[in-house]
Amino acid sequence: MPEQPFIVGGTWRRSQSVLPLRNPYTGETLADVHQAGGTDAEEAVRSAVAAAPAMASLSGYDRSEALASVAAGLKAKKEEFARTITAESGKPIAFARVEVDRAVTTFTLAAEEARRITGESIPLEASKGSSGRRGIVERFPVGPVLCITPFNFPLNLVAHKVAPAVAAGNPFILKPAPQTPLTALKLGELLVASGLDPRAVNILPAPNETAETLVADDRIAMLSFTGSAAVGWRLKSRAGKKRVTLELGGNAAVIVDPSADVSAAAARCVMGAFASAGQVCIKVQRTIVLHEAAERFTAEVMKALPAAVTGDPSDERTVVGPLVSAKEADRVEQWIRDAVSAGAVVLAGGERRGSIIPPTVLTDVRPEMKVCSEEVFGPVLTVETAGTLEEAVAMVNASRYGLQAGLFTNDLRSVRYAYRTLNVGGLIINDFPTFRADDMPYGGVKDSGFGREGVRYAMDEMLEKKLLVW
Repeated sequence: MPEQPFIVGGTWRRSQSVLPLRNPYTGETLADVHQAGGTDAEEAVRSAVAAAPAMASLSGYDRSEALASVAAGLKAKKEEFARTITAESGKPIAFARVEVDRAVTTFTLAAEEARRITGESIPLEASKGSSGRRGIVERFPVGPVLCITPFNFPLNLVAHKVAPAVAAGNPFILKPAPQTPLTALKLGELLVASGLDPRAVNILPAPNETAETLVADDRIAMLSFTGSAAVGWRLKSRAGKKRVTLELGGNAAVIVDPSADVSAAAARCVMGAFASAGQVCIKVQRTIVLHEAAERFTAEVMKALPAAVTGDPSDERTVVGPLVSAKEADRVEQWIRDAVSAGAVVLAGGERRGSIIPPTVLTDVRPEMKVCSEEVFGPVLTVETAGTLEEAVAMVNASRYGLQAGLFTNDLRSVRYAYRTLNVGGLIINDFPTFRADDMPYGGVKDSGFGREGVRYAMDEMLEKKLLVW
């Protein structure tokens, strides 16, 4: 098998420890991935700290040029990156190509934002004794950023941390998900070749213990984490005084009222629930339909299900591929069984085939079932009903998560009420909550985390305001 080294200070490195990486659909071994240990992590921290002054002094123009070169490299190697994403994550190839396109956009946005980091001038004479004084506020890089990313978007979620860090003038250490290191390391090739200080580029496939050591290291200025709530909150407790942003997923809900185009809502919910086997933080997990529309919505969901083609992720037609691992397939299958044992009714799917669970629709669910209360992160959709919009909103707000929600309606009063009262980071009108544009502020509340991504908003987290008074 080919061996895959990692990057410390812009140079490729091997270790004594390797981890075989397998294709989740075929079981084929893709590579033996060298794992960074404690010594490697220490050298990566030293490298990032040493690079911080050079990165901070690099002009916005030069940062922009480096980021633009990465975007151009991604565009030129789109098919190579897409095939790598599909091989190591099981994401259907059509969606993998979209992910590469989005990563090109993310790096392009970062290249643009690097040129326009602004400050402000403040008159200070409003206070007694401040006559003749004036202030300016500028923003400066915080320092080394530790980026920890998940498997489900192994390129674009890496881009959403690395590109803003570089645009803001920060070196970085990236720990990619153990299931998907190859895509991140392939991106590393472009970053090393971009003209940045090579010491600023550190990409470490590593055991969890190594990652937790990095999280606790006081030389790291900021932790940016995307992953599960349990891991994210534990890492925050170890992060000490450094800045932290957490994007921790959720169990996104969609509300459908009778004024909506119910057929269109059902079709979008099917795609939002099952694309990429539902392994998306903002995938449609719960639909809450007002009584008048419930029967029609359920019928339209069943009519739309054939569009969620299931099978080989390398097939251009596939929408639902495998779960990322047998362990995850076991978990999702068990959650479905638990729900059925507790009274849920399966309208479609539910029977596992190897690493694939077909699109599964459940009704008669209750709030305490895991398929409702937790993040299923799999191809499962629940259908519930509510008597009023107020009741539906209360059902959404009862969750401990609050990332994004969707509302299908043609009533502006419903939009205003839902926007004011839903406790989520974002509300999407007449589309699924799975929608995300790479320049919009993205993040959640409650157990879904805090802080915002989206290039300019992520940069805000990675820059420190400093006041000058004269």
